[in-house]
Amino acid sequence: MIKVFLCEDEFVVREGIKNNIDWAGNGYEFIGEASDGELALPLIRKLKPDVVITDIKMPFMDGLELSRIIRKELPYSEIVILSGYEEFDYAKQAISIGVAQYLTKPISGDDLLRELDTLREKIIKSKEESALREQFRKEMEENDRRERSELFNYLVSGSLSVTELLDRAGKLGMDLSAMWYGILLLFTKSEHHEIEEYSKSSVTIDGRINEIIEEMGCISFDRDLEGKAILLMGDSKETLEEKQAELIARFEEVLSDYSHVRYCGGIGGSVNRLSRLNESYEEAGRALANRFFVTENGFFEAGQLGPRERADESFDMSTIDAQRIDKSNVNKFLKLGNRDEIPFYVSEFIKSVGEDAFKSYIFRQYIAMDVYFAVSGFVEELSRKKQTDAIREVTKEVLENVETVRGYITEIIGEAIQRRDSVATNRYMEIVDEAVKYIEENYTDEDLSLNLLASHVNVSPNHLSTIFSQQTGQTFIKYLTEYRMNKAKEMLKCTSLRSSEISEAVGYKDPHYFSYMFKKTVGMTPTKYRGGRENDEEEG
Repeated sequence: MIKVFLCEDEFVVREGIKNNIDWAGNGYEFIGEASDGELALPLIRKLKPDVVITDIKMPFMDGLELSRIIRKELPYSEIVILSGYEEFDYAKQAISIGVAQYLTKPISGDDLLRELDTLREKIIKSKEESALREQFRKEMEENDRRERSELFNYLVSGSLSVTELLDRAGKLGMDLSAMWYGILLLFTKSEHHEIEEYSKSSVTIDGRINEIIEEMGCISFDRDLEGKAILLMGDSKETLEEKQAELIARFEEVLSDYSHVRYCGGIGGSVNRLSRLNESYEEAGRALANRFFVTENGFFEAGQLGPRERADESFDMSTIDAQRIDKSNVNKFLKLGNRDEIPFYVSEFIKSVGEDAFKSYIFRQYIAMDVYFAVSGFVEELSRKKQTDAIREVTKEVLENVETVRGYITEIIGEAIQRRDSVATNRYMEIVDEAVKYIEENYTDEDLSLNLLASHVNVSPNHLSTIFSQQTGQTFIKYLTEYRMNKAKEMLKCTSLRSSEISEAVGYKDPHYFSYMFKKTVGMTPTKYRGGRENDEEEG
């Protein structure tokens, strides 16, 4: 139904238009009236009519002034001006405002309907286009996140050619053409929680960080629980490093406002080819591993707190950084680290302690056993006294040299994190089950969104989007749309409710948007699905 609002100061004319036209029978809904523009404006803002019919000469606020405000605030509403004045100047002003029709009074009900009918097709088409844009925006909001994540993986894995990378980036609206490139990894986490929870400050920080990235012409990639990856580009190595320094300074300025937020940045080196971006990423990853060894916030370069230079091969216990081999650091990584970070962490762990120290068999044994006890304790805590396979123990083969110790540490940490993630998956299933239940109970709410749902289940929107897709195989918006459409199909077959009533009942205040989404999802209009029990006018 096309919604019509009437603004006319002459009572007789207003009553005649309102009462002498069969609005519903002709596919229109008369939603309100007012005697002047000042009274009409708040009603129009609230009701959002498709068509506003207004007299041009009225007290307090005339039709032209009202039309200017409507055109600015409600650009999709059509305006029909009624006037007893035929002066060209009025018509010229109406045209400049963007008024759809300029009609002179008196006008019969039939003539007014004919003029409105000429606008119907334009209004319906405009609503369909608006619905398409809105649905496209919602779908792209989640699809874009996934595609950007895939692009980043390709960028740092070296599995695609430069041509393929540029093509994929172009489809996402990114221009990756540059002379120099660099990767900066940023990880933030509230010290108040062990899991990434939804909070006002986390959303605010994320928004401010994204604004800085965009202002400086960099490209951001969300890495879910691993934080953000920022791609920097420049015409020279010097300009790239200057941009990097400014970016870090601005990040620290923002993050310093939140004392409860722990942050760490990993700085990758500059490379002069897109195909070498994986080198910068690996350096940034090793640098980011510093967050498991240090307590202070900051941005680090790979090896910045790494091994000391040694002139000979003698083993000196005083050269060992005992803080780096504290089991609490291993536990910290087991709780917060990710599988992709294991090689970076182990490499940084061994390098920072000092590879020279691993020439000692006793030291290798000490390190291997220390890590073994840390991992075993962590896995035992995970299992909560359930029977689980034991972690591989330290053997003579493990202790042969630094590389065998490295391989062993990598293996058992990987096993522990795999078990941790398995437990987390169950937690994720609980979160998604809670989210699905909330959708089922609140699908009628037009304002239901990913952010609102994330707030309810108490995780970040990015994190919820990822685990929701993993657990259900669908994005949030696709799941919500299909659920609403299935409910609509039930109502169409099992009730006598009109399409406009069903539209509102499943969370769509605009019946045109509902009809469009129903046809897009089901493949036919609500009328055809029901089997012709309603007339086609209702969907127009």
